[in-house]
Amino acid sequence: MNRVALVTGASRGIGKAIAIALGARGFKVVVGFKQNERGAEETADIICAAGGVADKFGADVSDENAVKRMFEFTRSMYGFVDTVVNNAGVARHSLFTDEDRGSFDTVMGVNFGGVFNVCKAYIPDMVSNKFGRIINISSMWGLVGASCEAVYSASKAAVIGLTRSLAKELGPSGITVNAVAPGVIKTDMLSEVSEQTVADLVSDTPVMRCGQPNDVANVVCFLADEKSSFVTGEVINCSGGFVIG
Repeated sequence: MNRVALVTGASRGIGKAIAIALGARGFKVVVGFKQNERGAEETADIICAAGGVADKFGADVSDENAVKRMFEFTRSMYGFVDTVVNNAGVARHSLFTDEDRGSFDTVMGVNFGGVFNVCKAYIPDMVSNKFGRIINISSMWGLVGASCEAVYSASKAAVIGLTRSLAKELGPSGITVNAVAPGVIKTDMLSEVSEQTVADLVSDTPVMRCGQPNDVANVVCFLADEKSSFVTGEVINCSGGFVIG
């Protein structure tokens, strides 16, 4: 197996779990990060300690030039990157009336703009090679919206729209494009929410627990596998039943 995957936002949480899971399945993994270099190095070290191959690269995905530098690095190190997991994201909890253009630009710039920039950089090689897997991490709030997370929800909904459009555009080139919409997942991002709110969210989740990063990673690994070649344009809801229908 000579597959290569880029996972953005892989220094912690869901991205870290995805990178480690792909590494365990034989992928060479590029661990993308913005600021947490120590966390990214830990992710790469775990993959390498298990017998895999991994490296790290720091880039703000909302910066087109930074993404271009990341692409040049991955190409020089590993050649063709056939799998891209757009996981990097930021969240903001506030009333819509408290939002301003600065916070809007930050959230949209990373959550949606980052996906746009990474796809723009890596798709041409996939088209040339007639193969590729693009997996975008959205959110259940991108499907149904969330109170006090209007901009975040909008950014994740935009990711879903881009996913479905690219699936239609790139299918003839042998490239599948799918999204995963996680529900309540036990990560650092959840620490920004009160314990009572988390408890309420869990009580509304039919499986009666928080999801774990590996729950999402397992779905991503399926979508990255060649066995999923007939699955494209899908948004896989990984919310423990919180969102149904």
